[in-house]
Amino acid sequence: MKVSDGFWLNKPGYSVNYATQMYTIEADETSVTVYATNQWIGNRGMTLGGPMLTVRYTSTLENSIKVTIEHFKGALRKAPSFELNEDNSFKPVVRKTDDGGYELISGKTSVRIGAEKSGWNISYRYDGRLLTKQGWRTTSLVEEEEWLRSNRTASEQGSRFFAQSDNGDSSHIREMLGLSVGEYIYGFGEKFSTFVKNGQTVEVWNNDGGTCSEQSYKSIPFYVSSRGYGVFVNHPECVSFEVASETVSKVAFSVQGQRMEYFLFGGETVADAISRYTDLTGKPALPPAYTFGLWLSTSFTTSYDEETVSSFIDEMERRDIPLEVFHFDCFWMKEFQWTGFEWDKDMFPDPKSMLARLKAKGLKICVWINPYVSQCAPVFDECMEKGYFIKNKDGSVFQCDMWQPGLAIIDFTNPAACEWFVSKIKALAEMGVDAIKTDFGERIPTDVAYFDGSDPFKMHNYYTYLYNKTVFEALQDVKGMNNACLFARSATAGGQKFPVHWGGDCFSNYESMWETLRGGLSLCLSGFGFFSHDISGFEATGSPDLYKRWTAFGLMSTHSRYHGSGSYRVPWLFDEESCDVSSHFVKLKGRLMPYLFKNAVFTHKTGVPMMRAMVVDFGYDRAALTVDTQYMLGDSLLVAPVFSEDGVCDFYLPEGGIWTDIQTGEQLAGGSWYTKKYDYFGMPLYAKSNSIIVYGDFKRTVEYDYTDNMKIVIYGLEDGKTAETQVYDMNANLAAEIKAVRSGDTVTVTVSGTTKPFTVESTQGLNIVTN
Repeated sequence: MKVSDGFWLNKPGYSVNYATQMYTIEADETSVTVYATNQWIGNRGMTLGGPMLTVRYTSTLENSIKVTIEHFKGALRKAPSFELNEDNSFKPVVRKTDDGGYELISGKTSVRIGAEKSGWNISYRYDGRLLTKQGWRTTSLVEEEEWLRSNRTASEQGSRFFAQSDNGDSSHIREMLGLSVGEYIYGFGEKFSTFVKNGQTVEVWNNDGGTCSEQSYKSIPFYVSSRGYGVFVNHPECVSFEVASETVSKVAFSVQGQRMEYFLFGGETVADAISRYTDLTGKPALPPAYTFGLWLSTSFTTSYDEETVSSFIDEMERRDIPLEVFHFDCFWMKEFQWTGFEWDKDMFPDPKSMLARLKAKGLKICVWINPYVSQCAPVFDECMEKGYFIKNKDGSVFQCDMWQPGLAIIDFTNPAACEWFVSKIKALAEMGVDAIKTDFGERIPTDVAYFDGSDPFKMHNYYTYLYNKTVFEALQDVKGMNNACLFARSATAGGQKFPVHWGGDCFSNYESMWETLRGGLSLCLSGFGFFSHDISGFEATGSPDLYKRWTAFGLMSTHSRYHGSGSYRVPWLFDEESCDVSSHFVKLKGRLMPYLFKNAVFTHKTGVPMMRAMVVDFGYDRAALTVDTQYMLGDSLLVAPVFSEDGVCDFYLPEGGIWTDIQTGEQLAGGSWYTKKYDYFGMPLYAKSNSIIVYGDFKRTVEYDYTDNMKIVIYGLEDGKTAETQVYDMNANLAAEIKAVRSGDTVTVTVSGTTKPFTVESTQGLNIVTN
């Protein structure tokens, strides 16, 4: 939300009242409250009216500062609100500072507040180190004149920040936090724009816009800084961010209304900030082990029946491409009847028996749904009569023709509608379906009424949380803990609790492949632990070259799915080598499962993403802070997809020891960029120094005993250093612990927790002694 005209003026139609003087400060055992006037008070006459902002600082979670800014305290607060894990019994330390101000301390994170009657002066620190600060012309109340609101176009009113609540409130609370020299900002959900967000306007407003636009399926009001802190604006409605794009030395964020609440999380690293954010909003659930294998889809508008599906599955087996999950997209239901939860009996006359036959081949099954119901679906009348749909303000059912004829939208604020939806999900699960692709949920109207009276402006983004939560918990009820899995497209804050998420509709070219990676990296810096995408692109049909390069990228992502729009994505339709490349990377991923699942458990426990940008682990290396063409897959493995037809790849190995290519054994020094050319079976896959990767005895499925015939490989262990890792079973139980200690040319390896045979290798040719 840009309101300034340069540094000194405001745009016509806006008035801005800044927190100028800390006129009065009150402190108690757990909070500090500042009453800030919009001008310097020189005499009693200046206290007669005029806006005042009440700013309260407290902490409900260690290493976080909760900030509440209010203008009119009596303004209505309508549902929904994010589900947060606050600890109201937590007690921060409040102390007076030597300059007459206050400091509120939460763990190692603190906020320092200037003295009473002084100018606006706030700073946030971690272990004494400055994170960010505020001063003159930062915190403010922005008010719009009526002519400005009435003159906005319909598109402004309906699509972005100006899709405002209809409560008539012309006020906004705006906050600004300073940027330090060389500081970078990341996150805000799945953003396909430039990876580093400095210089961008970011609107937290979900839309179905594909990967080629500034719109987002997963908009999250949370960002992280290269200085190791994070900021979460606790508002499900639209939040507008100006990231060094209006006042270029600051991040500004605005919400409509009389109140703003946000949290600042302090840390030493980006990983610390993400972990603390997910302490508040929820940790990612642990996806079942099978989900890390290869998924194959029917694609979207292709024609298919059981014979087609079986032929694909059998051919994958014949070509030695281990397949884990088969996905039925929209047309498992009859055309014009989505989402009616009834199989198209013309194409699948006996779906339960068909699913039993497919599962007998060792496969898991996924089916597509969305939260919209066509007027042609047999269930429409039942849902309408029982009040399960979102309604217009006159009480009629909201409908449109955008996706299906007479489409209506399930109202997940209605408990009875949720129960009905859950019954349909459970019926699918009992039929043999293992996972659900929860598509859509972004184009949610705002000029409507909800069963529980929720604010439709807030519900626009929040709707997807209720939708995905309902489906995930239904599956969990049937399948059990750590056995539920979605393939979700839309999300908001907290949606990370319901994995997995995929990147939406991308085009079949290298540029879109890069867009997809940027979106995934941004999403995973926003609290989401796992990420997938449509291998080879969704729209159009890519070349065999692109298919093979994207296959490598896809299989070296946390979750891997072949899916397209109007054509099948089976490899033999591209060329014979595509089959070999697919087989190669599926098997490589299968062998990596002990390492991958260990990292999945770590993500589940800590919230630190499994697939993550280089800044998460290498924030100390300035050259790594802006890299967006590669990532870490877990704690030890660097992955750099090849984005060119000539097979040339530029990649950066961060400072700190020797990096080893896990396929070729080539060793390269860290702290440098490299340019290399790869065939289709290669890509930069480098293990960092002082690490251990455990390879498993993979055969046909990623569900196996990860301690059976372990191959323990020790990478670049430096003299005097220790490397450690763990192996978990498929139920997330600790199955083995491995420790390697180097002294001179000898590495002593200790393996505990299992008595099964294993082998140990050192990439440096060192002597191995096992205990």
